[in-house]
Amino acid sequence: MNALTLVIAALCMLAIAYRYYCKFLVTRVLVLDPDRPTPAQIHNDGHDYFPTNRYVLFGHHFAAIAGAGPLIGPVLAAQFGFLPGTLWLLIGAVLGGAVHDLVILFASVRHNGESLAKIARRYISPTAGIVTGIAILFIIITALAGLAIVVVNALAESAWGTFTIVATIPAALFVGLWMYKLRKGRIAEASAIGVGLTLLAVAFGDAVAKSSIGPWFTYSATAISLALPVYGFIASVLPVWLLLCPRDYISSYMKIGTIALLAVGLIVVNPTIKMPALQFLKGGPIIPGPVWPFCFITIACGAVSGFHALIASGTTPKMISSEREIPMIGYGAMIVESFVGLTALIAACSLLPGDYFGINVKPDDFAKLGMAAPNLGEMARQVGETSLAGRVGGGVTLAVGMANIFANLPGMKHLMAYWYHFVIMFEALFILTTVDTGTRVGRYVVDEMIARSWNRLRGREATEGGLSRKLPLGQTALTSLLVCFAWGYLVYRNDIKTIWPMFGVANQLLAVMALAIGTSFILATNKPKYALVTFLPFCFMLVTTVTAGIWNIFRLYLPQRTFDGNLNALLCAVMIALVLTTAADAGRRWARAVFPRPAEAPAGAK
Repeated sequence: MNALTLVIAALCMLAIAYRYYCKFLVTRVLVLDPDRPTPAQIHNDGHDYFPTNRYVLFGHHFAAIAGAGPLIGPVLAAQFGFLPGTLWLLIGAVLGGAVHDLVILFASVRHNGESLAKIARRYISPTAGIVTGIAILFIIITALAGLAIVVVNALAESAWGTFTIVATIPAALFVGLWMYKLRKGRIAEASAIGVGLTLLAVAFGDAVAKSSIGPWFTYSATAISLALPVYGFIASVLPVWLLLCPRDYISSYMKIGTIALLAVGLIVVNPTIKMPALQFLKGGPIIPGPVWPFCFITIACGAVSGFHALIASGTTPKMISSEREIPMIGYGAMIVESFVGLTALIAACSLLPGDYFGINVKPDDFAKLGMAAPNLGEMARQVGETSLAGRVGGGVTLAVGMANIFANLPGMKHLMAYWYHFVIMFEALFILTTVDTGTRVGRYVVDEMIARSWNRLRGREATEGGLSRKLPLGQTALTSLLVCFAWGYLVYRNDIKTIWPMFGVANQLLAVMALAIGTSFILATNKPKYALVTFLPFCFMLVTTVTAGIWNIFRLYLPQRTFDGNLNALLCAVMIALVLTTAADAGRRWARAVFPRPAEAPAGAK
């Protein structure tokens, strides 16, 4: 099968969904009001609440939600063949993921940028709010660990890749100062500077790696796993305009530009998809579980992702300037991410199966498959690496697949090494923007819990309306440190085969909770029939993800008979229990809303 067929079909389906289904959602289900003041306008404090240009905010939001998931998940799920992943990326995003993002963003904007836990408290029950807050912390920790471990595997012992990523940090700081202090409002200038500096970092990476300072940027996987939480801590403490927003904005250019170039490459080169449509349906050497439910948790971001609810009720609603921007940012960013996931899947499936598994499976396990990897040695030479065998995690596989497509463009054959390291940088930027945003959102959640507990101890009700006040720097640093230590420990102690299934389950369980909260919100503000847009995806995700979680506990973690295996099993069990508690609580609320007693009427029904 040719890649061009999938690309054209996907673009048509996603465009139709945005034009018609998104319009139905915002006009009939949510009913946007462009004249209503937003939290960014009401609580503008220059730190967390900050009215932001819609294109800059789209870049931040897209960069924050599109972490490693849409890149790595489809690559790992290619072990099942190209068909299951393709169907889930398109159908899941249009009917589930984009709806999930849009509804939660709208609900948070309507309530002063409140977190998902506060929205749950408001529309389900106080118990649901507490449970959601605890679940969010569990899920943020596992999600950040699952994403960060991909960076560890991609940058380990790679001076070129590490130099490029390190260089983007001062570039982002300079762009932030340029946009908001030195040349306030000059977005085009800042964009050109940021993108130019990032491309220069890639171009000079080879020379730096081969120079006398190359060892300064060569680190083991252990060292990188320790450095990432330190970066997450610093990024979450600094003001949002200084590092997080400009870095996400710059990386959004790189991400969207690279995916657009990949789409052009797929059209021009039109590679043959060498992976079969279906294979290893009962579980394979990369993902141990069967295609259902594991394809649906492996491809989390790109189809349906609970992590998006944290961004949609975290940083983004505090920066949005008008409700008319919600469709582009909420629904639009998600379908762009779906296309990113599809291009990643195609890039991986354009490799021969033996080469794909040779990169993405440890050598001892690959030998048991009885496959040949005929091009692996030559590809390693072309990309400037000593070896590609056993570089598990999906990141290297994707970089090789994309570089191979780019190198087949006219006049590009001799630049494959640059393309490979450019894609490594591209992947790491995706992930690090999620790390810094996710850590900040985790800090929001902990801060809200502290504020509510403190108010209760003092005998007064906690204020509703988010964290519009500036918190003491000491508290901000402490809560950020706790969040970074928790996910950093999991990165340090796990590998991709154990952490990614747990990340997938955690991420999708949060999506279940967000869809339940979205259903409750719609029931409270509109006719019950409109709640089906979130209720039906909720039902599918609940059954699928709980099944995967139980499989992980009894078939993957407990059989290890180790402390870390037992810890992972406990985390999965706790998350499942929290989600089922919220689902049961929400179910009772829905029953009262849909079938009210004679003296009752649905709150806010039209």
